[in-house]
Amino acid sequence: MRIYFLGIAGTAMGNAALLFRAMGHQVMGCDQAIYPPMSDLLRDAGVEIMEGYDAERLRTLSPDLVVVGNAYSRGNVEVEYLLEARSVEFTSLPDALRRFVLSRRNNIVITGTHGKTTTTSLAAFLLAQAGVQPGYMIGGAPIDPERGWAVGREGGTFVIEGDEYDSAFFDKRSKFIHYQPRIVVLNNLEFDHADIFRDLQDVKRTFSHLLRLVPKSGFVLVNGDDENALSLTGLDWTTVFQIGTAHDADLRIENYQTTATGSRFDLVWQGALWASIEWGMTGLFNARNAAMASLAAALQSGGPHAVRGFDVSALRRFRGVKRRQQTRFSSETLTVIEDFGHHATAIRDTLIALRARYADTKIVAAFEPRSNTSRLELMRQPTIAALSNADVAYIGAVKSRNSSGVELMDTSSLAADLRVRGIEAQAFDSNEQLHASLSKLRRESAGSLLVVFFTNGSFGGVIDRFAAECEA
Repeated sequence: MRIYFLGIAGTAMGNAALLFRAMGHQVMGCDQAIYPPMSDLLRDAGVEIMEGYDAERLRTLSPDLVVVGNAYSRGNVEVEYLLEARSVEFTSLPDALRRFVLSRRNNIVITGTHGKTTTTSLAAFLLAQAGVQPGYMIGGAPIDPERGWAVGREGGTFVIEGDEYDSAFFDKRSKFIHYQPRIVVLNNLEFDHADIFRDLQDVKRTFSHLLRLVPKSGFVLVNGDDENALSLTGLDWTTVFQIGTAHDADLRIENYQTTATGSRFDLVWQGALWASIEWGMTGLFNARNAAMASLAAALQSGGPHAVRGFDVSALRRFRGVKRRQQTRFSSETLTVIEDFGHHATAIRDTLIALRARYADTKIVAAFEPRSNTSRLELMRQPTIAALSNADVAYIGAVKSRNSSGVELMDTSSLAADLRVRGIEAQAFDSNEQLHASLSKLRRESAGSLLVVFFTNGSFGGVIDRFAAECEA
């Protein structure tokens, strides 16, 4: 089949295009901004990439199917052509995955407000190390496994990151509704994606719809330490297992300790020790990601009675995911970390973990309020609580796009409230100003310094420039 991806250069769309290409389809696509590494990966695989949008070009190509990315809506010339001509079938990415991949597999769907990409990578890595040859699709850039997708075996296991964001402009259901789960991992649940959901109850509603799709023979793995997640699990049609630190959890995380190189902890399955883990990841939340992924992989491989026989020693070799506590520079006196954290809870948990690991180091948190939730005024108090775990907080400019009808965060007041708490805080009108102040702080710092960037974007190129300055 000739499949055309409208928005091919995004991480999820690009990985899906590569997956479909490996399955034997002829794949092509277009995007406005095309840049490495995804552009190189696509071209190396023989995928034709076209820059910009052109209705006449699309008409001439006449593909069998167009996959429309969820960033596209009315007004795009190729979208308008599809709607007007009605001569080419089109669908969303989640539906295309359902039709061509997931309908033929036993699917592990990894969900939650935080940790989806890391947990998906962990589950795929563990299954691959166990010789299962899983298929998978990851919504980020993992280091382990070495790429963000694999075809796997038809009829076998497929691990997929289950995003609650909408599927397309013509399908406002959450992406994960299409994913036909056998196992659902519900890692945590908070209000997010304020452009899609009204409130926490609205978020819970879409997750409850997903859980209704789990078959009787399947499993729901839920964070037993998260009240919001637990509130959805009074299910009578499938088996639910709780994972966490509580004494009644089915899979308990015990004896967690931060180490100089990461952390260590024990996994206790139904009252008996399953495994003792020491690895390079930091934070109790990452230990929970590992526990969730381990149990999902074990259940898929052999069911509840085979859990303790499933080997999770490969966790010790797991190197993580790019942009998740990724070290961009390290010396005796300076460490620079990039993190995808943009929700206040994720920022808080990461800073707590870094504080435990870098106890005698001055921690500088550079935060870009960029996502549709993090830039809202209603997130100011949670953000204050999160950034209070740093010594210095530099706050970038709020992204004002699509801000009609919403109250954007007052970053000056945010910085003032942080200063009342004893944090050296400053809000900037531009990321260039932030970069200049950060460079000055680095030059004048007398002791050890840890700079961690929090953003779901590029921070206007500040991260790359700052890391390059440190290398010079």
